[in-house]
Amino acid sequence: MADPRSYIIESLDTGLRLMRLFLTHDTLSVTDAARELEVARSTAHRVLSTLESRGFATRDASGRGYSAGPELVTLGRPAGYGPEIRARLQVVLDAAATATGETVGTAALIGDQVIITDGRESPHAVRAVLETGRVHPAHATSAGKVLLARLTTEQVCALYPEERLPGVTSHTLGSRTALLSELARIRTLGRADSAGESVRGMNTVAVPLAGNSWRDRLALMASMPADRGSEPELARHAVALRRAAGLLPPPAS
Repeated sequence: MADPRSYIIESLDTGLRLMRLFLTHDTLSVTDAARELEVARSTAHRVLSTLESRGFATRDASGRGYSAGPELVTLGRPAGYGPEIRARLQVVLDAAATATGETVGTAALIGDQVIITDGRESPHAVRAVLETGRVHPAHATSAGKVLLARLTTEQVCALYPEERLPGVTSHTLGSRTALLSELARIRTLGRADSAGESVRGMNTVAVPLAGNSWRDRLALMASMPADRGSEPELARHAVALRRAAGLLPPPAS
């Protein structure tokens, strides 16, 4: 049987190895990539430029480094689905549900969408339904916005190349300019709110939960009917969510 290595296309192999580097590096310069792959800088630059053209890499504000692009982020397995992290999240979800009395959930970002990975449903007769596995447009949800706020402006613009954003309800942010402004506010507040932006009559609040890079970030969100979700109530729930998030056990060594 022929050695499979004899069929390797070197340029493709270099590109695949470079994409794997984004699993362990949040940003890569041309020099970093060349050193890690043991190739010439010109080769690393051509491969990074090719990945950028296909959406697998995006250039940072300095123009000297690259981050994972939207296509690569979309292909990555969402955070929150591994058995180890799901087990660690149980104490957080229980505490958040008890403290808020509302439906709570964890969410991960997949490209420009957010997916609910786990949660607890409120005991109230009128409540938000827990939608584990459901996907929503990230810009229309509090969990999506709090996760988008942890990306760079360049990564957000790569996810949203058009100025106009799709509307979900009449309250959904309608432009990329408005979204970028909202994300700046979220970074200052440390929380994101959504008042009828994804579902009419339903308000939510979210805080960052876990993860330091796009690969493993999660948000913790509480959802409730609008009549129980005024701005002061959302602020109070955000405090409870932060406390619950602080209970997340460290990863097993």
